[in-house]
Amino acid sequence: MTIKTILLGAAAACAVAAAPAQAAQGDVLVRLRGILVAPNESSGSVLPGFPGEKVKVDNSVMPEIDFTYMATDHIGFELIAATTKHSASGRSGTTGSIGKLASTWVLPPTLTAQYHFVPEGKIRPYVGAGVNYTLFYNEKASDGLESAVGATKVHMSDSFGWAAQAGVDIDLTDKLFLNLDVKYIDIDTTARLSTTAAGVQKVRVHLDPLVFGVGVGMKF
Repeated sequence: MTIKTILLGAAAACAVAAAPAQAAQGDVLVRLRGILVAPNESSGSVLPGFPGEKVKVDNSVMPEIDFTYMATDHIGFELIAATTKHSASGRSGTTGSIGKLASTWVLPPTLTAQYHFVPEGKIRPYVGAGVNYTLFYNEKASDGLESAVGATKVHMSDSFGWAAQAGVDIDLTDKLFLNLDVKYIDIDTTARLSTTAAGVQKVRVHLDPLVFGVGVGMKF
């Protein structure tokens, strides 16, 4: 084996090792992220005739997994799967003095179509837009609310809306990459509270969260 052959072989090996984890047509990208879901909530009044009796919704941190199928080198379709738990509290007045009013789990499967600007690069930004269907489940009234108005049942209607996202994949190896992602999701629900003392109360809540994600992904 000549020195020239050895050098060519070494150069080829280095080229393979340095190859970007580029997204190409037919690839499947799987990402595992930690996400912060930060609602930008606004609501109607919990108590009719008292406009200040509105609710606030807390943030939630959870893991998330998503799958992106690259239909072309530039176009991908992403489906996210995650569930988060949130609590709603009164902002002021009577409900504000109670504090936490209710809690719910939220399951918001979201499908987006993405455009990847430089699929052959080691740093690959993308933007996306799509649709979201949000299911609310395991809704529960707080002990404080039930102490104030008696036994209470809580139901939150499901939501259908749109979503937008922007993010970037950054190569770590030829298969593994770092991912940074942010989404805006349009989520609206009507909360129905059936109480012993106050009867049935309904309040419209616009959640519209920003979802910040950081994680790692792998190309298959």
